[in-house]
Amino acid sequence: MKLFLTGASGLLGRAIYKHFLNEPDWTVCGISFKRTSPGLTKLDLLDKDAVTNLLNTICPDIIVHCAAERFPDKVENDPQTAYDLNVGVSAHLADVANKLNVPLLYISTDYVFDGDKSPYKEIDEPTPINEYGKLKLLGEKAVFAANQNNIILRIPVLYGPVESLEESAVTYLFTGLKKCQHNNELFKVSNYELRNPSSVDDIAQIVFNLVEKKIVSSNDISGIYQWCGKEMFTKYDMVAKMAKIFNMSMEQVVPVNGQGGVKRPFNTLLDVSRINKLGIGTHTNFEDGIKIVLTSWIDK
Repeated sequence: MKLFLTGASGLLGRAIYKHFLNEPDWTVCGISFKRTSPGLTKLDLLDKDAVTNLLNTICPDIIVHCAAERFPDKVENDPQTAYDLNVGVSAHLADVANKLNVPLLYISTDYVFDGDKSPYKEIDEPTPINEYGKLKLLGEKAVFAANQNNIILRIPVLYGPVESLEESAVTYLFTGLKKCQHNNELFKVSNYELRNPSSVDDIAQIVFNLVEKKIVSSNDISGIYQWCGKEMFTKYDMVAKMAKIFNMSMEQVVPVNGQGGVKRPFNTLLDVSRINKLGIGTHTNFEDGIKIVLTSWIDK
């Protein structure tokens, strides 16, 4: 079976690519543009003709669409570019997939909700409060407009093996923690928003299981699914966990009980019962997962 995977060089995409590569029954066409490593196919997803031609050539069994501008501040600063990728590309992929009779799994976000009335069920009305959430919701609508049997998987903030600490909002916190160990700088970090971080390896496992079930029983696996980690933290809580794991000081770390920059939801806890009913939920304990991810960054 053949997987067409967009965003294959990204944080989540790398984990999904690796997972499917290790499955003997699957071949993967991993799509990348800016960071095209060996094994991946370079393709500008904004080039509709090139995308259509490649999909027609490959004829995949399923498309998993990870590619997106996922940093809220970047979306706010350049909304048109973000719209083109997060909405325009999603709509085109879904349209071509429908014409080829190929199912599509779209990676979405907990930011489609405002964070005031968690936990959120799949059937709850989305109420995004920033541009990133609004665009991802438009992407969802485009995917379903093409075919109601497509799959949407909403996920939370992610962490995993990063190419730079800035690649994940979780691992980026480690940069500030490290800096404040060796100077008198204060590291001010939010103690406001509540998050349920997930390991990219957990999400990759869930994506694989959803895809396998979709291939076997197409009509039974469709619509919106949600997953998030089982542990809830503020960013300050996550920093405290990192400090504990690596025996670092919290003396210069200052909790901030408000937020600056782009407005973000307060508590985006997701109801994950649909995934659990399928028996495919998986959660890596945060301390265990983040220790593995950050150990190699201690001395960098």
